[in-house]
Amino acid sequence: MSAPVFLVEPGALAGVAAGGEFLLDGTEGRHAGVVQRRAPGERVDVVDGAGVRLVGTVRAVGPEGVRLAVDDVVVEPEASPRLVLVQALAKGDRDEMAIEAATEVGADAVVPWQAERSIVVWRGDRAAKSRARWVGTVRAATKQSRRARAPEVAQAVDGAGLRALVARTLEGGGAALVLHEEASTPLAAVPLPDAGDVLVVVGPEGGIGDRELDGLRAAGAVTARLGPHVLRTSTAGPVALALLAQRLGRWR
Repeated sequence: MSAPVFLVEPGALAGVAAGGEFLLDGTEGRHAGVVQRRAPGERVDVVDGAGVRLVGTVRAVGPEGVRLAVDDVVVEPEASPRLVLVQALAKGDRDEMAIEAATEVGADAVVPWQAERSIVVWRGDRAAKSRARWVGTVRAATKQSRRARAPEVAQAVDGAGLRALVARTLEGGGAALVLHEEASTPLAAVPLPDAGDVLVVVGPEGGIGDRELDGLRAAGAVTARLGPHVLRTSTAGPVALALLAQRLGRWR
């Protein structure tokens, strides 16, 4: 069984080296020592969400936290090309379900999209609170899937913002794929870049409007079909990312 993962802030593992000691304190230390009751001699990993993984063994558990003997420190490089899920806001927490599963299958970033047909609207205080929930969802999924890198959660974009993101992505050598049931090209046949970002755009429950689709195509995006079935907005993105991860050799 793989070791449990505890997530600290980026930079918290700076200067830590094999043979040393690390105190896992705060919320994660309390979760490890009090909730999970980790005991001396058990293996645990601590990651900083930015690619650094501390491989440790519990040395002692106390009121201040869990003290670890550092067995190794591994830096996991960022994937290239990056897989970026552009997820339309959806009702019933289906968008959060999508980014949770996307994190587990390997998304490198997620972008909230206020699509024209999105029933849910992020505005004012709600936007900040909703994005904070996305960040929390991604962090929890990062720990569950034992990842060292947590996907970046971008600021929400509207239609104009997404078109601009598509254009920038293509200028940087990447690709932008819009999942659409009427596309003629299967996802398995879409050319993929060697570097940059691969945007995977998923619409809301009501689908992507014709005007939106035309705008994304004009910005350089291409449409792709997942398969013979129409998936929910909560499942389309994770399934597409899994297929792309396989094509890119991440799951070998």
